[in-house]
Amino acid sequence: MGVATMPTQPAPASDRMGPGRAHWLHVARETADDLATDAAAREHAGKAPFGEVSGLRESGLLTLLIPAELGGGGADWPTAYAVVREIASTDAAIAQLLGTHYFLSWSARSFTEPDLATRIERLSATEQWCWGGGLAAQGPPLILTRKGRGYVLEGRQSYATGVLVADRLAVRAERAGSREPVAVVVAPAHPGVRIDPAEGFGQRLAAGGDVEFDAVPVTVHDVLGSLAADDDVLSPSAALASPIGRLLSVQLLLGLAEGALAEAREYSRAGRSSWHPSWPDDSPQDPHVLTTYGELTILTRSAAALSDLALAAVHGGLARGEDLTYDQYADISVQVTMAEAAASRAAQESTSRALDVVGSRSASARLGLDRFWRNARAHTLHRPVAHQFRDAGDYFLNGAHPPFVLPA
Repeated sequence: MGVATMPTQPAPASDRMGPGRAHWLHVARETADDLATDAAAREHAGKAPFGEVSGLRESGLLTLLIPAELGGGGADWPTAYAVVREIASTDAAIAQLLGTHYFLSWSARSFTEPDLATRIERLSATEQWCWGGGLAAQGPPLILTRKGRGYVLEGRQSYATGVLVADRLAVRAERAGSREPVAVVVAPAHPGVRIDPAEGFGQRLAAGGDVEFDAVPVTVHDVLGSLAADDDVLSPSAALASPIGRLLSVQLLLGLAEGALAEAREYSRAGRSSWHPSWPDDSPQDPHVLTTYGELTILTRSAAALSDLALAAVHGGLARGEDLTYDQYADISVQVTMAEAAASRAAQESTSRALDVVGSRSASARLGLDRFWRNARAHTLHRPVAHQFRDAGDYFLNGAHPPFVLPA
């Protein structure tokens, strides 16, 4: 297979005629406010988020990244990142579901020919598809076997986001014989697809589950293209799918950290004297409280600054298109890696220590503050921060390019 084509570039602003960034940020804020009203209760119930997805569909957020001329919102990645971060501040699981949907619904632009990508995006906008699945490598892999004019897909994918509510799945499979990894689109309603809900302690509303494929037919148009990381297959512009996807995780973690601090601050300002005797001075002027908030604010804002640099680098890489070199891609990727590490630390520290400043009251199921910590911890387990430090260090010391990693 030849070098993958570069991602389809956004249409010029004069051709997109989308509502604009301010509109989408307003919609995201309204959506986050709606989710916040019963976030703790919904998380505790742990039901599949069909209602939440309906809300995203009605708001137009599901088609945000699809070009306006194809029936979508005509927005760009910086806007999508801001939307995910805003929603993550109140409901990180729904933010993960939405971020996964954005990446998977956009992936056709990166891994297939422009005409097929246009066809897929037009259908996705017209039918308001919600996408689920994941393109990360796993073992044992799904197997794609040639059969007649098409293929059959077999195997079991362990945890995948959004699969309980998805209209389309995008998954990674290996071609039988050559073992080349490819991206495959599957309709989950097919009788050969079986989905088992995941049982985890965090991100319970991300609609995750294990998916089994039993001789599921796949047409040639449902095989998007190669996911091989070899330089002769994956061009630098197509490889940008890795930092683009990982930067979604950064926004999710930043939203978690900011949301946890905002809720803890609300309880601190409201006055804790009637239920929190843990600190020596029972007031918002307590030096321990002030020091903790100061440390966590600095940690989170430092991570946000690294995220801004990484976002600018990704946006610049997309603008270069076919002119992007492998060395430039590596620099973009490592900037996202550093932002990942900082955001992971900020989320874990803020969601944990926010419980300390609220005190024993934070154990209340009614408040639901523990969901921030559980969600952050569950999400960071998929890509441990130690790996990010290692990759950044290897690049700094040896000039080694970070690995091509796609979201799970």
